[in-house]
Amino acid sequence: MADPKGFLTTPRENASHRPVDLRLRDWREVYEEFEHHRLEKQAGRCMDCGIPFCHQGCPLGNLIPEWNTLVWRQDWRDAIERLHATNNFPEFTGTLCPAPCEAACVLGINSDPVSIKRVEIEIIDRAWDEGWVTPQPPASLTGKKVAVIGSGPSGLAAAQQLTRVGHDVVVYERADAVGGLLRYGIPEFKMEKWRLDRRLDQMRAEGTQFRTGVNVGVDVTVDELRSGYDAVVLAGGATAWRDLPVPGRQFTGVYQAMEYLPPANKAYAHSPINAAGKHVVVIGGGDTGADCLGTAHRQGAASVTQLEIMPQPPQTRAPQHPWPTYPMLYRVTSAHEEGGSRLYSVSTVEFLGDADGNLQGLKLVEVELRDGRFVPVEGTERELECQLALLAMGFLGPQQEGLVTDLGVALDPRGNVARDHSYATSVDGVFAAGDMGRGQSLIVWAIAEGRSAAAAVDSYLTGRTVLPSPILPTDRSIA
Repeated sequence: MADPKGFLTTPRENASHRPVDLRLRDWREVYEEFEHHRLEKQAGRCMDCGIPFCHQGCPLGNLIPEWNTLVWRQDWRDAIERLHATNNFPEFTGTLCPAPCEAACVLGINSDPVSIKRVEIEIIDRAWDEGWVTPQPPASLTGKKVAVIGSGPSGLAAAQQLTRVGHDVVVYERADAVGGLLRYGIPEFKMEKWRLDRRLDQMRAEGTQFRTGVNVGVDVTVDELRSGYDAVVLAGGATAWRDLPVPGRQFTGVYQAMEYLPPANKAYAHSPINAAGKHVVVIGGGDTGADCLGTAHRQGAASVTQLEIMPQPPQTRAPQHPWPTYPMLYRVTSAHEEGGSRLYSVSTVEFLGDADGNLQGLKLVEVELRDGRFVPVEGTERELECQLALLAMGFLGPQQEGLVTDLGVALDPRGNVARDHSYATSVDGVFAAGDMGRGQSLIVWAIAEGRSAAAAVDSYLTGRTVLPSPILPTDRSIA
């Protein structure tokens, strides 16, 4: 145990956010510096429980009590070793993960949980600053070649694990830069891209190869892929977005979130789809919607309204979400701090446009849940002024046309790539990891799947069991 009285004497602290009026002028991360001595006291709040439920909350099985104790003792070098033992990319989870580990923290039963996510990001930042994160090239090569399709967190985790045990790994990415949604889907104010780039430099030094601007299934045929590699890992994500087929959907000004965010992350305020001076409506109340919200603020939107079909969540745990499950709570992200309004229990029924086909507004109605369906409430229709509407309603699974169809892999009833217990698809030598097989999920699950799929691929190629496999494809979060 770190500090035997820490959970009694030290209140929970998180890093402060930079003032709104300052951070809206740039695209840098919103957090202010968190001093090491304060962070060490936060780590000391960990009770080192006999049964650490934070392990169950985290699909990676992060050794949280161990690195909390090490940070409290100021043994930062060993702390990063324990953190890297289970997580290839703690800088990604430390900035982007919603921290199901904190929801499962035993201290959270009747107090504020340990600031696990903050401790994690400070450990990895300190490790990079001190030069403790170095390439780990393989001691010997196996002569086996593996293609990883997709360079998001699951693909990168699989690639790094497989490279380190001696396989010749090539990662294919159809965008013009490596990173998947980490690169162009996540705004800079949530994670600056130097965090990604320095990790990619490490992977290149270890021997992983990256080929960008290559749409596998189009630029590289399935036959070329199968003949050139001993194994293939499908890690292309769940990129088939959910649409909103209501009247007026065709008006100019209605876009999918993933049509809006990538160019905005490339060109910032000079993006071709720009919110400057416009009344913006974001349809969808999740993380992607919040990313659109913060981006629109920085582009100079006149107003931003976020719509959610679900009722407003409670401020505290509801009985149907008991500890240690991840609770549905009313959360205020950094983007919500910056302005805008949120409307709950509403549904968009029509987009309104002018004679030239440009979006001018939308019509919504209040809804209530009856027998598992959202039913409009009579007499509640109203209009909102809107020149830019962004659809952030989640994803339905992987894109099937092209690679998935050409490979002929079987799909599960939800339209995801079907896997057996070893992440193997119905096609010999082809494996699937991350959202492509699990469906839309969290970054921490993507990394865990990438590590697990790498272990399965290595066993398939060599018969050995040297890589860790933290989860099965059928594992789900605590419920």
